[in-house]
Formats: sequence, C-alpha cells, structure tokens
Amino acid sequence: SMGGEILDVEISALKRQGLDKLEEAVLLQSELLELRANPDRPGRGVVVEAQLDRGRGAVGTMLIQSGTLRTGDIVVAGAAWGKVRALVADNGARVDEAGPSVPVELLGLNQAPSAGDEFSVVDSEGRAREIVEYRQRKERDRINTPVAKSLDQLMSQLKEGERKEVPVLVKADVQGSSEAIVAALEKMGNEEVAVRVLHAGVGGVTESDVTLCSASDAPILAFNVRANAPARQMAERDQVEIRYYNVIYDLVDDIKAVMEGMLAPTLRETFLGNAEILQVFNITKTGKVAGCQISEGMAKRSAKVRLIRDSVVIHEGTLSTLRRFKDEVKEVFAGQECGMAFENYQDIQVGDVIEIYEVETIARTLDA
Repeated sequence: SMGGEILDVEISALKRQGLDKLEEAVLLQSELLELRANPDRPGRGVVVEAQLDRGRGAVGTMLIQSGTLRTGDIVVAGAAWGKVRALVADNGARVDEAGPSVPVELLGLNQAPSAGDEFSVVDSEGRAREIVEYRQRKERDRINTPVAKSLDQLMSQLKEGERKEVPVLVKADVQGSSEAIVAALEKMGNEEVAVRVLHAGVGGVTESDVTLCSASDAPILAFNVRANAPARQMAERDQVEIRYYNVIYDLVDDIKAVMEGMLAPTLRETFLGNAEILQVFNITKTGKVAGCQISEGMAKRSAKVRLIRDSVVIHEGTLSTLRRFKDEVKEVFAGQECGMAFENYQDIQVGDVIEIYEVETIARTLDA
C-alpha cells in the first residue's frame, strides 16, 4: 500500500495475525530474488545461542545457512570444535541431518561457542584443532598487541587511569545471559568508577576461574550456575568470593552498591555564623584567645572556622576553645560575647572576622 520496493506486512505475534501473510511474502520474495542455498555441500551457518547443559555438555543452537549438517560431521564453531554427537530439531526430536535455513541443537562440542560465531564442517579432527589453535593465537595476539593511540585516546586513557575499577568475573548458564550481564555492568560506570569484566563465560565456576580471580582480587558472579567441588574448596582456601544469583537485577544492584561506596563523597558546606574579634588576650598555657561578639548566626564548638582579615581568608581550622565567661560551652548565639582560641594558630588581631561553618558528607549515587 505504501509503494516502493520494500514489502510491508502488518503482523501481531501476540494475536497471531498476519503471520501467514508474512510467510507468503518471504517465500514470494525469495522466489523473485532466486535465493537458493546448495544443500549438497558441507554444512555452514551461525551460532544463535550456546549453553552448558549438565547432562548433555556444550550445546549450541545452530542455524544452517548453506549445505547440510549431519551426525558424525566434525564441526568448528568460533573457538569450539567437536564431532556432532546428535542433532535435535526445534520440536525436540532427534534428526540425522539438517539442511539450509533449518535450526538445530548440536551436541558434541568441546566447549560452548559464542552467540554469533560462524560454524562450518571440516574434513578431519586434525584440521579442526589447527583452525581452533590459530583462532586462539590470533585472539591472544590481538589482546597483547599495543595499539597506536591518538592524542584523544591518550587523554581519555589518562583520565581512565584516575578511575577506580571494580574487577569481576561473570559465569552464566547461557551466552545470552552472560552478554546481558556484561552489557548492564559496563553501562553502569562513570568517569570516576567503572566495572572491569576480567572474563565472561558460560558454564559452572571452575578452578581456572578461581585462579584468575585470586590474582586480581575479584569476586565471581555466578548466574544460574554453581561452582564444582574443587573450585569451591579452592575459593575458600584463596578467599575468593563466589556470589550466586538467579535475577540479573539483584546482581547489578549489588555491584552498583559497591561502586557507589567507592565514589568520593560530596562535601556540602553550611554557613553557621560570623563573630567579630573585639579584643585579644594572652593567656598562659592556652596562648592567644580572641574576645568576640557573635555578629550573625551562631558559633558551635564542634564546627569548622575560618579567620578572615580584610575580606581575605588567612586561616582555616578548628576551635580549641569556645567559652562564655569562664565556662566551656557547646554553642553561642548572635549578640552574645565569647572567647575563642584556634587549634595550633596564634596570628589573630582585633577587627578580624571568624566565620563558623559545618561540612556535611553526602554519600553519592551513580545516578547523581
């Protein structure tokens, strides 16, 4: 109805409306564009999701894009490889093969691949190992290679150097959860404090996870997974904290609280009053004491003070004494006279003004 080359189909998955029209449109379009995949070649496609299943090991949900994937094939998927032990269709039934555009669960990989990784069938186990080792080597080189930096990058890195970091290791039941947690954690930082994810992976907490965290003083955040017995014992011995979660928001809130605790608090100053020095007395043992009148507000024994001469602040500190007549008092109010002496400071003169103020420490939040 809108014209142009782009097909427009209005659908509602909730109400199951227009889904047949969408299927019809997709089939028509693929026919017009002559979209064909060759089923008579080794299977190739993409990893949609991956997880470590307790009973079945590493399981990858694969979408075949071309060729045919068969039981017994040797497959490389990102940094994972293995012999196809079984293929499970979307209805839960086991199948012997899957062709183009068919989604299947693949069992038999040595580890969980990453969502988005490409997979392909190779002709031998030796070739599979070779490819995986090459990819791991390339990844290590990429991490260790110094990158040429622009001035802007150097400046931002210098700024980042001042940042406090919260190192964590994330383990989750499926790739999607792991990615969602990492994205949520990385989004939380500001220029003062940030999360550094040492490693994020799928599956239970292992001894190598504990070793990595022990070296970096980082906690392990386990989402819907548990630590195996050796990892648990090792964590207790090396004092590595493993926190278990089944709600992503709880995990994020905990880390947010840690980060907010690391933010330097805001100091808010509240003016209390001014006092004018009318006389200066020399008192044995105490030193110089100012005879003052509170010209505005009030004075508090516990408050901070500034000495102001000719509108210039010449000293900031605390009071060693606040007296009314001969008694030490906590507070003195406007219009009243009192005696004040500064801690470790003697240079006071008649006509100086003493400003009295309080400093309140306010805990900051990441949002403020």
